[in-house]
Amino acid sequence: MPSWYLGKIKYQQEQENGALKSISEAYLVDAVSYTDAEARLYGVVADNTPDFQISSLTRMKLSDVFHFEEEGGDKWFKCKTFYVSIDDSKGAANAKEKKIVSFMLVNADSPKQAIERIERSLATMLIPYEITDVNLTPILEVYPYSPEDEAQKVPAGFRPLAEVMAEQQG
Repeated sequence: MPSWYLGKIKYQQEQENGALKSISEAYLVDAVSYTDAEARLYGVVADNTPDFQISSLTRMKLSDVFHFEEEGGDKWFKCKTFYVSIDDSKGAANAKEKKIVSFMLVNADSPKQAIERIERSLATMLIPYEITDVNLTPILEVYPYSPEDEAQKVPAGFRPLAEVMAEQQG
């Protein structure tokens, strides 16, 4: 299950009239820890933004992130959904209803489109659910974990352990 971290950066940008303007941007990264999230954030932002600093890094509890890349949608919406689960572990007579709340992120152009995309993504869910909130987030880009990113991080002169072990055994 991915662990999502919301990183906010700040930097100064020179305007056409020569004045400096303070810019804040938010990015979402999938990482295993705060340290990993900070490193990934530096990796994705450093190429396009010269002098920046991370102003905050917080864990964001999301049950799912739906990215409709081919269908567009520049904005990211956080959707709150809930469904009712019945706990009948103590017998049918003592069954209790439990409200399960989950948050999901989806890219869309409008709140209406965000709801439609969440409904399409959850169409196979057998339990009835309800979407209670749809909020626009300041997130500019989402960076999920990619094994290709890890492969590119290997420093020059180093090889994967599996290759070394295979060479020693062969």
